[in-house]
Amino acid sequence: MTWRLTARSRLALLYTGLVLAAGSLLTVLTYLLLFRSLRLHIDEAMSKLLTQAAPALLVVTALAGLTGWLVAGRILRPIRTIADTANRLSAENLAERVPVGQPADELATLAATINGMLDRIQHGIAERDRVLNSQRLFVANAAHELRTPLTTIRTAIDVTLDGEPDRAELVAMAGDIATALEASQRTLDGLLILARSQAGPPRRTPVDLAEVAAAAVAGAADRAANGAVTLEADLRSAPASGEPVLLERMAGNLLENALRYNHAGGHVTVTSGTANGRGFLRVVNTGRPVTPDEERRLFEPFVRGAGNGTRGAGLGLSIVRAIVDAHGGEISSTARPTGGLDIAVHLPQAPVSGDGRR
Repeated sequence: MTWRLTARSRLALLYTGLVLAAGSLLTVLTYLLLFRSLRLHIDEAMSKLLTQAAPALLVVTALAGLTGWLVAGRILRPIRTIADTANRLSAENLAERVPVGQPADELATLAATINGMLDRIQHGIAERDRVLNSQRLFVANAAHELRTPLTTIRTAIDVTLDGEPDRAELVAMAGDIATALEASQRTLDGLLILARSQAGPPRRTPVDLAEVAAAAVAGAADRAANGAVTLEADLRSAPASGEPVLLERMAGNLLENALRYNHAGGHVTVTSGTANGRGFLRVVNTGRPVTPDEERRLFEPFVRGAGNGTRGAGLGLSIVRAIVDAHGGEISSTARPTGGLDIAVHLPQAPVSGDGRR
């Protein structure tokens, strides 16, 4: 094992050596002066010793002080580097780090500690900015998306009440308002889930994606039957770690998207399992051909495809991506040559506990 002196030990040894060297030099000078003076009368020798030793002592002391100043400055140079780095840092520039020198003494430990603190501050500021950006996106998107249903409500009221409406006109107005309110509710629900998934790391519990997918398939069965779409499932155990509510919404949105942008006589296939140490959920659907530009923009908020006559808020797949990102997973999409999409989600598997259970 290599034995390393600390900065405190090095300083102590250096200054001890300097004092020793200065004392030795002074002793030698004194000896020489005394030896020279012994030839004279003792009183004259002592007088000359004092008068000649005093300047020598001053010279040696000055040299020792200057040498100590230079050596201490060199040893303490890392502290000046730390101070200069700290002065250059700001809320907009936290990328710079203090150089960690060798050997691994107290100064190197101080530099490493400051770098760790800067890493935590930078991470905290990045998290703050991400949350603020998510909130700004939520407000902007909510204002944009709610403008249309509110305009529909206002127009329905103004047109219907411009005169003396009969019962049929009032019922039609109420239906238009109810449809607009339902669209507003869907948009708000989607935005809230999107904001929640982007707000920070979710609570992690063991989840089997096969069970999550089975519940989503059961919930979408009626809609698939009404649209004359064949819904098939091949679900094998896919252990993952995440928040069940968000993962259920993820699976539900994947199936909803697969059915919305399908056609009569089409099909949707849902599979789950494990691959490369991760649980996966895959949804493949038929439908119209998807262009490369549409595929690139599928996961952006409020991007809507040409569906089967239905209209959504354009948040389904953006919510899926946000949930996958929040869980540290990966999502991929492939446009099928015959039409439709092949979307696969891979999530980290549930950690194994000490007793061997997941």
